[in-house]
Amino acid sequence: MSFLIYDIILLITFAVFIFSFLYRNRKNLKKEGLLFLYKANWGIKLIEGVGKKYNKTLKVLSYVSIILGYLLMVGAVYLVGKIVWLYVLHPSIVRAIKIPPIMPLIPYLPQIFKLNFLPPFYFTYWIIILAIIAIAHEFAHGVFASNNQVKTKTTGFGFFPFFLPIFLAAFVELDEKIMATKKKFSQMTILSAGTFANVLTGILFFGIIFTFFSLTFSPAGVIFDDYSYSVIDISSIIFVNNFSVSNPSYEDISKIIQNSTFNDIRTKDRSFVGIKDVSEDFTKIALYDNSPAIHSQLVGAITKINDININSLDKLTEELSKYSPGDKILITIKLENETQNKEIILGENPDIKEKAWLGIRFVEPNSDSLFNKIMLKLSSFRKPNIYYESNLGEFGWFIYNLIWWTILISFSVAFVNMLPVGIFDGGRFFYLTIWGITKKEKLAKKIFSIMTYLFLGVLVLLMVVWAKALL
Repeated sequence: MSFLIYDIILLITFAVFIFSFLYRNRKNLKKEGLLFLYKANWGIKLIEGVGKKYNKTLKVLSYVSIILGYLLMVGAVYLVGKIVWLYVLHPSIVRAIKIPPIMPLIPYLPQIFKLNFLPPFYFTYWIIILAIIAIAHEFAHGVFASNNQVKTKTTGFGFFPFFLPIFLAAFVELDEKIMATKKKFSQMTILSAGTFANVLTGILFFGIIFTFFSLTFSPAGVIFDDYSYSVIDISSIIFVNNFSVSNPSYEDISKIIQNSTFNDIRTKDRSFVGIKDVSEDFTKIALYDNSPAIHSQLVGAITKINDININSLDKLTEELSKYSPGDKILITIKLENETQNKEIILGENPDIKEKAWLGIRFVEPNSDSLFNKIMLKLSSFRKPNIYYESNLGEFGWFIYNLIWWTILISFSVAFVNMLPVGIFDGGRFFYLTIWGITKKEKLAKKIFSIMTYLFLGVLVLLMVVWAKALL
């Protein structure tokens, strides 16, 4: 039985349990804004005990928390700006991603939108990660509040009625009257404590995933990015699918090809089989080389060549160097957990004569965008283009993806929560900062209000642009 079936059963079971629990304890439910809150006293003694016991340490960490809060706020604003830039100027990317800009991370989201660059996100992951991140976040708020003599009145969890009864959120309810009397520094410490805890959680789990991966995964193959291709001047093409052409345009070539799987495109000294891309000014074109790999439709991870294990790029190069053009080799590939064998006759490298050539291409990881930089950092302990196998089987990948999602969501929550907008901790943090700089409470409230409405306007703009891009 697929794990997805077990996961859905767990989701239904959990929903029934939560609904039953809330119904039995409905007297403790209170509606506040969009949320229904279940209030209790869980963990209050522990929160107050930690806040008082480690007084000196927490005083020092208060400075770290506030500095980190400012850094995260700047990063969050920059991130929003990059998203606006992406959605407004690159509608093709928006159409490819499909996911709306305002979308909570819910179970099965990558599967629903077919986001293949992300691992699957199960309900099991969601509930475990929610517990880890929310408890750490709210516990930190309570501990730093206790350290600053602000009482925690209640703890508990909440849920949105339109996601009843699954979409949960943890909280600690502080004594706001006492908190309002504290110095701005103390209030900002308490407000930034949650994101500070999220960052620490992300760092902790990064260490865990590094250790876990090192101990339980082994390189077992090589993954190539594309087939070999060359960039040439369009004007140098002289022959396309039995048609002789002279100084052709891109439109001329496209009409002749008509989306054929394999084509015969030639210059004076080279032959190609298909179009990969074209330059913006339509003067240069990237063409797939007439290579053994593309003709055999080679896909997946190369794990063996003639029964010799391939576990690195160097090993792949070493094995291919043993053969000559025209030699037949047996390549073993791994594709979607299935092993396949392909017989391939090696060609001659068009750039280095008399050298055997398979015709595959490796691309350096793209680190231009902030998202790509984050993804590269999260997987920096994995060598690029290497296929890994878990010594624990599918369970190893299950744990790996769980830890990976925990890291990603921990940092994401830290960034989002420090946005200078009213509904987040960063909103009040920003308001106190402006008040401290200007010494004018009314002006601070006005600037805070403007910032909140500006952000809401940006969200509306993003949704409009997203909807327009998909039409």
